[in-house]
Amino acid sequence: MSRLVKKAPSLCTDLPLDNADICNKLRLLWQLLRSCFGPTGRLKQVHNNIGGHVVTTSTSSVLLPAITSSQPFINLIKTSILNHVSRFSDCGLFAAILCLSLIEQAKQSGLRGNVTIGVNKHLLGLCISYLQQEDCGCKVKLDFCSSRNLIRLAHSIISSKPACVLTEQEALHISRLAVQAFLLTVPCNSPGIVKLGNIVTVCVEGHPVPNSAVFPGLLVDMPDIFCLNKIENLHSNPLRTVLFSASLAGDLPELGDGIIEVNPGVDTDSQILDQLLELGKQVVKDEVKLFVCQKVIHPVLQQYLRSHGIIVIERLGITLMEPLTQLTGAQPVATLQSAIPAKAYGKVMDLSIRQFGSKTMLHLHPPGESAICTMILCHRNETMLSELKSVNEVTETVQALRCSQTEYLLAVEGFCRSLESVVTALEHDGGNSLIDLTHAHHWTRPADVMEEHMEESLRLCGCGLVQASPDKKWTYLNTKYLQFSPAPLTRDTTVEPSVLDSFTAKVNGLQVAVETANLALDVRYVIQDMN
Repeated sequence: MSRLVKKAPSLCTDLPLDNADICNKLRLLWQLLRSCFGPTGRLKQVHNNIGGHVVTTSTSSVLLPAITSSQPFINLIKTSILNHVSRFSDCGLFAAILCLSLIEQAKQSGLRGNVTIGVNKHLLGLCISYLQQEDCGCKVKLDFCSSRNLIRLAHSIISSKPACVLTEQEALHISRLAVQAFLLTVPCNSPGIVKLGNIVTVCVEGHPVPNSAVFPGLLVDMPDIFCLNKIENLHSNPLRTVLFSASLAGDLPELGDGIIEVNPGVDTDSQILDQLLELGKQVVKDEVKLFVCQKVIHPVLQQYLRSHGIIVIERLGITLMEPLTQLTGAQPVATLQSAIPAKAYGKVMDLSIRQFGSKTMLHLHPPGESAICTMILCHRNETMLSELKSVNEVTETVQALRCSQTEYLLAVEGFCRSLESVVTALEHDGGNSLIDLTHAHHWTRPADVMEEHMEESLRLCGCGLVQASPDKKWTYLNTKYLQFSPAPLTRDTTVEPSVLDSFTAKVNGLQVAVETANLALDVRYVIQDMN
């Protein structure tokens, strides 16, 4: 017997940033993310209190989805940051820490929300304007004639993920492979707008990292070991290929578009199977050598094709359909209701078998220049493998923003402190963060070095471009110091930065952080459905 339950009223939270519980959770999230930030960031193990998989990571794309919250306000911030990460795959922790710092600084300042939001927007515009300038000291131009800076960029990202558990040589090996794979996706003779190809990543657990490799073309799982002899007997090059996106399992609902006439008294399954075999006869007649289906192929059709020397691959999956289409030039066939048009066929230059432990893979070699490659990623266990794969004038501005000069300066100070808090989050061993008063580069004084011996311990700045000198002066971050204008750095072409970040990802992370903080500061009510 059913019974009616009275619907619970929605929960309305007024001024969420005045709610002690929400603020405590935001503070806890800020501390958690800060401790993961940078090349020496600490790992976190996350386990839901109702059970499930234990996640070990320091990467925002893994960490943020693993942290659940019943507060819609916190989930709003998480979703905004994860949207940035899904687009750029980098700088998620930077954006999240800056966003939460801006919210905290705005609360501490006691300023009206609209003042803080207006100043934040203004300062964001100044930062973006500076960063877009040709002479911006934060940027390094990449010379695509040399792979060194690209490898350094990849190494900076990979080495900042401690859950990957890589030695220096392993991190360098993976960095080189990442750059090699990227360069293979750049078409050499493509007129007009250049469109990058695809990198397909295959993970192999239980093998040493140095076994990782990059191959031009596409590698697909090949569980059918009986085809090995057939591959060796294929001598015609190139090999004609057909690709089906429709299911060939023989199930009536999955036959694709078209009309099937069913005669009374005739078994439907037999009629569909006859149609599948007619399809098989056509591809045999058209001298197809590689038959690929995104979904399932009926066993009888598989047997028929293999008996005629055709390599059959089923259950390819939707992920590999686009790269295979680009590689072969084939047009996916979406129905078996009509004959396969000649223009639907593609080709591969050659086939070979690659073995990675217990994983047997078929290597599809491109028929010519191709922007498709496969990266085989090896590591010792699943956790390490999944982690590896995963900034006007004051008077004019005050008038434009309609706030007092005191309010403006307070908001500017909060913005600057938020940026500095991201920098100080790079230190996890009790050391101190400093900037030099010449170029404003970041330096770290180890915790075990006394202040009178500081100059001896500071040899290079954080990015490796500035060397310490007797006439150089430093100041601690988050302290008061005299205003100065950083001098441009005279670039020594023999000195390369030791750490690089993606400029596009960093700029977008900055925008997302400020805009998300402004959105959070502008929220007046949170209405939560409790049913």
